[in-house]
Amino acid sequence: MKALRGFSSFRQGTNFRAWMYKILRNTFLTSQAGLKASASLSLDSDEDNVVEPVAAENPESTLLARAERETIQKALEDLPVKFREIILLCDAEEMSYQEIGETLAIPIGTVMSRLSRARKAMRELLTAKLQEASR
Repeated sequence: MKALRGFSSFRQGTNFRAWMYKILRNTFLTSQAGLKASASLSLDSDEDNVVEPVAAENPESTLLARAERETIQKALEDLPVKFREIILLCDAEEMSYQEIGETLAIPIGTVMSRLSRARKAMRELLTAKLQEASR
């Protein structure tokens, strides 16, 4: 509804997806004002069930794959919002650095450095989770 009401602010020739995402992001941040932003995004939505190859599938591999997805999702949820959103925009939404910069209103250099720090934090969280699991 906000996008329809504010459609007059959309500039022809600019990135529509980035404009729409910015509206969604600002709405989310406004709804989280004063709260610790701990909302999670499910990487496994009911509508987008990805069918994995059946060839090597057995109960053990299915269980391991599920545990791996859950570990990654939990680590993603543990990231600060600014790191989580940049990883999701780059890796899940497959946006270019330029599109991410436009969407978040930050320079491309900031996109690259924030993405690097986010991926490093993600690696550290996953390493810690793996070490916990092996104990």
